Amino acid sequence: MKGLIPTLVVLAVVLPLLSARAQSVHPLTAHGDDLYTQRADPQKARQALATYQRALASGEDAYELYWRMAMAEYRIAGQTADGTEKRRVLDLGVYYAKKAIQVAPERPEGHYWLGVNYGVSGETKGARKGLSLVKPIKEEMNKLLAIDPLYAGGGADRILGRLYYELPEDIGGNKQRSLKHLLKAKDYGPQFALTRLYLADTYRALDDLTKAREELEYVIAMEPDPHLVPETAEAKEMARKKLAELDLKGRK
Repeated sequence: MKGLIPTLVVLAVVLPLLSARAQSVHPLTAHGDDLYTQRADPQKARQALATYQRALASGEDAYELYWRMAMAEYRIAGQTADGTEKRRVLDLGVYYAKKAIQVAPERPEGHYWLGVNYGVSGETKGARKGLSLVKPIKEEMNKLLAIDPLYAGGGADRILGRLYYELPEDIGGNKQRSLKHLLKAKDYGPQFALTRLYLADTYRALDDLTKAREELEYVIAMEPDPHLVPETAEAKEMARKKLAELDLKGRK
């Protein structure tokens, strides 16, 4: 089975609300956010996580810190080559996201980052354990849809759309259902490059190469959201590779 959420970990959505909330969070949390804006540097991502941990120990807002730590662990996992260490990092991401949900189950962030960490964690643990996480991922995304379908640029629909793309048809995969979710995510967050990369893959699987190409060309040409500069740069590189694959297919 392919990964539930492919190893585009470095493309994970970084929430613009980090900077929007910077004025209202506690000092150490805000410092962690400043470090996280430099997350293209793996050391900065780790420093952000350490700062969030210090902020939690000092008594700053636990909910805001737990989901940020889950987000940071996810980013760090994408920058980690060693499989054992990557699994450890993702397990911590799952742990922190669950802690966030325990504190505030009515908020969207914990559910989103739990689903994201579950998805990549499933990749690292083999097909059987990966399949065991399909139901929990769906559950978290359905909760997120009920709370805030617009969160993270349609994050719940993006994850569900990719899930239905990745799963084999005999165990629930469905390319048309994938397309439906991803088009919703695109409506909610048209500047989220990852949604468009996923859409291109789904269109290709449905043999609509024209629309697949349109999505990839859009990513290559798009101006990045100021809060998503590293992710958009990474998405552009991936889009170029996918477009080259489409060109190769078209010549055969």
